[in-house]
Amino acid sequence: MSEARQLTTQGRERKVQLIEAASELFAERGYDETRIVDIVERAGVAKGLFYWYFENKEALFRDLVEENRHRLRRAQAAAIDPEAEPLRRIRQGAEASVEHMSQQTRFFSLIEVENLDKQFADVLRQGTEVHARDVAAIVTEGIAGGTVRDEDPLLLAYGVVGAVGYYGHFHRTGRVELPPGDLAAFVGRFVVCSLAADEEIARRALSDEA
Repeated sequence: MSEARQLTTQGRERKVQLIEAASELFAERGYDETRIVDIVERAGVAKGLFYWYFENKEALFRDLVEENRHRLRRAQAAAIDPEAEPLRRIRQGAEASVEHMSQQTRFFSLIEVENLDKQFADVLRQGTEVHARDVAAIVTEGIAGGTVRDEDPLLLAYGVVGAVGYYGHFHRTGRVELPPGDLAAFVGRFVVCSLAADEEIARRALSDEA
């Protein structure tokens, strides 16, 4: 669909309806085994409507990835206190990310499988880079204020993104059996202790823990 096309509220709802139907089918059958006719039948719309929003099935899958990236960012934004010190904000974002991934297990399992042939590597990498840049901006602020150790901000941000992603993967595949909230708290502590300029600063960033 052309980026210039403006969707009405109803149009946006229809598009999301198709994306959600496709997400269910991709999780059940896999990307290759899901046909466009299956998607429109699951969504309860005419086949022609599919092509109003998407050029083909690959375009829909890419929109699905984008939609979930936006949902993740909204979850992070809702959890982060903009007035908190940088380390606490990084911790809040990491914890929210782990919680979100635990709630979207089917989606994240799906993209791991579908990325095996690297067909969607570009759009998945874009999501990782956006997350890393967001974290790097807060890291840079922390370095300037002396609360985050003075290293390359982007390298430190990749460490945070990597911890969130890998622990989320280990949880989905059963290698970590902690409840999602406990795992999120662990990842929060892990990234704070990895980034803090010293132990006292780390304790302060974790001071509201039970």
